[in-house]
Amino acid sequence: MNNLWRLPIGLSLFACIAFPASAAGESSRWGLGDWGGTRTELLEKGVNFTIGYVGEGAANLRGGYNDDRTARYTSQWALGANLDLQKLFGWNAAEFQLLVTERSGNNLSNERIGDPRTGQLSSVQEVWGRGQTWRLTQMWYRQRFFDEALGLKIGRMGVNEDFNSFPCDFQSLAFCAAPIGNVAGDVWYSGPVSQWALRAKYNLDEHWAVQIGVFEQNPSNLETGNGFKLSGSGTQGALVPVEVIWKPTVGAHALPGEYRLGYYHSSASANDVYEDVDGRPQGVTGMTAKSRSSKSGWWVMGRQQLTSRNGDASRGLSVFASFTFHDRETSSIESFQNLGLVYNGPFDARPKDDIGLGVARIHVNDDVTKRQRQINAASAITDYDNPLYVPVQHSEYNIELNYGVHVTDWLTVRPNLQYVRHPGGVYEVDNALVAGVKLQANF
Repeated sequence: MNNLWRLPIGLSLFACIAFPASAAGESSRWGLGDWGGTRTELLEKGVNFTIGYVGEGAANLRGGYNDDRTARYTSQWALGANLDLQKLFGWNAAEFQLLVTERSGNNLSNERIGDPRTGQLSSVQEVWGRGQTWRLTQMWYRQRFFDEALGLKIGRMGVNEDFNSFPCDFQSLAFCAAPIGNVAGDVWYSGPVSQWALRAKYNLDEHWAVQIGVFEQNPSNLETGNGFKLSGSGTQGALVPVEVIWKPTVGAHALPGEYRLGYYHSSASANDVYEDVDGRPQGVTGMTAKSRSSKSGWWVMGRQQLTSRNGDASRGLSVFASFTFHDRETSSIESFQNLGLVYNGPFDARPKDDIGLGVARIHVNDDVTKRQRQINAASAITDYDNPLYVPVQHSEYNIELNYGVHVTDWLTVRPNLQYVRHPGGVYEVDNALVAGVKLQANF
């Protein structure tokens, strides 16, 4: 077994032994402690340091493109600080955020689960990707006006920080961060990638808000060597997302919910996935693809807590769902859907643990499927095992069941089982069963 796989298992066992459930609620919120009280003092003065770690191990138990069993481990460090400028300098309702991240390791999806000619549409290790390197992930200034009803945010940021935002506790990418960024990543750059941007948000009241952003559309920001690039060279246009947010509360215990409806438009040129420059099937003619002047899509998503536990609103059942749709002319992925549930505090003896279950479907554009068939027909290659065959893609399904062990207030260990049906949307690839473990730590 790969030595990297032993690391998360060892950390998990050590954490569970060293920090029993009875001590979890009494532990520090930081793995490195309070620095003799200095950290709390700095926090009270407006300086909040971030030292975060996410590690994810995965092993293929059965199936996938390559059923040779192995394991892979990938991780991310996040180092930064948030400055409350009102506390520090008296600047009313102002703050500054700086965050640098580093990703390293390997991804099981690339090496075992998906056909290398197509890859997996999702990933069994969400923290892998966008180059295993150091990046400037956040460097922004935010100012609030009119009793904090209006917020302006400017600087370097990822689109997912504010738009189409979704928690990232699951290990499968299908249930983590902004769904748009997972299936339209050629125009929507989620963290750890950042770009120059401006976002304006207006809170209509305590439940309703609207926001709009303008993000630099610059593919060079994705390159591994450009993690700290600040110049605008290579910019091809702008991504403009708009979103309406509703945050209701339900029942006597005011159980929270959040619902988002949004739309994005990219002004950068994009290739048509089916037609060539003359409007004919590109898979038949082999000519250059037609260039379109823009790319767009929209989303609707929601999370709602449904129950509390013994009157404790921090415990109980919550449900979530997300749906995204993309224009058929330029998008390889036509639609994405996920739904699931999370139960916080399922056991009285473990009030801070949680159980999660999610199911997702990623559907490839029918025009992409048609084009792939046309390419194979034109080349007269019908054998899937022929290296020159173009795999035909349809829909990929992802399922994850996990249990989050709240070891301490700074460490959660989340073992999980994942099932991937039709990896890459390719019917010839065997369905895969994957065992994983996710570590989330705040030092």
